[in-house]
Amino acid sequence: MIHFRYYLILLFTVSISFFSSCTERQSTGTLVVINTNVGEIHVRLYNDTPLHRDNFVQLAREGFYNNTLFHRVIHEFMIQGGDPDSRHAAPHDMLGNGGPGYTVPAEIRSHLFHKKGALAAARLGDRDNPEQASSGSQFYIVHGRLWTDPELDEMETRINEMLRQSLFYKELYHQKQLNAERESPLNDEQLQELAMIEAQQQWLEKEPYRISEEHREVYRTIGGTPHLDGNYTVFGEVVKGLDVVDKIAATPTAPNDRPLNDIRILTMKVSK
Repeated sequence: MIHFRYYLILLFTVSISFFSSCTERQSTGTLVVINTNVGEIHVRLYNDTPLHRDNFVQLAREGFYNNTLFHRVIHEFMIQGGDPDSRHAAPHDMLGNGGPGYTVPAEIRSHLFHKKGALAAARLGDRDNPEQASSGSQFYIVHGRLWTDPELDEMETRINEMLRQSLFYKELYHQKQLNAERESPLNDEQLQELAMIEAQQQWLEKEPYRISEEHREVYRTIGGTPHLDGNYTVFGEVVKGLDVVDKIAATPTAPNDRPLNDIRILTMKVSK
């Protein structure tokens, strides 16, 4: 009973601390109301990611997102939208490749993480996008789930593997640029070998990624998707309407993760 009471006190303290920090962040930044056919989601955009903030605001004000779909929905993971091709899509159309014709430079910040309700930018994978630039319009909102410490330990290992692979692709991209200026260009096998050596050296000089205790508490008590940390730009969070996110995340989907019944963004309104 004592242990149970202590856990409740600890959980209450963590929750108060977490929501206090949310309230503090809510006092700054831009508020955008996403009006969908199943309810409203209010998101606050972070000032720490100005490129993504300004881009999202501009598109919202232009009506870019109006009548587009949440085209990819995975329960306990995330809900994704922002593809302009979804506006007039037929029921079985494959979606997820549309955009405004540009990308946004990565603004990955270690203190901005994938807790439940985080707003983040979708992007191509590192192989085709070594600079981790974000889609110009596609975004996702984290649904996620609760995690245990052993699971978070496994996620640390997974994140470090992804970060190590990311270094390789960045170095390979760099070596290909240098190769264009060499008198005797290297072949693909030589380029990959050189990139692997350079990336390994860089990796040995870095501190391994660790999920902070603060973030662990949030993942244990609030939930999220920790394996995305350090690889995608988080640029805002839901401040009202998590119940709508839950509702969307629970909707039945086809094998391609598209909802069977369209979940549509009717309008976006920038209110501050």
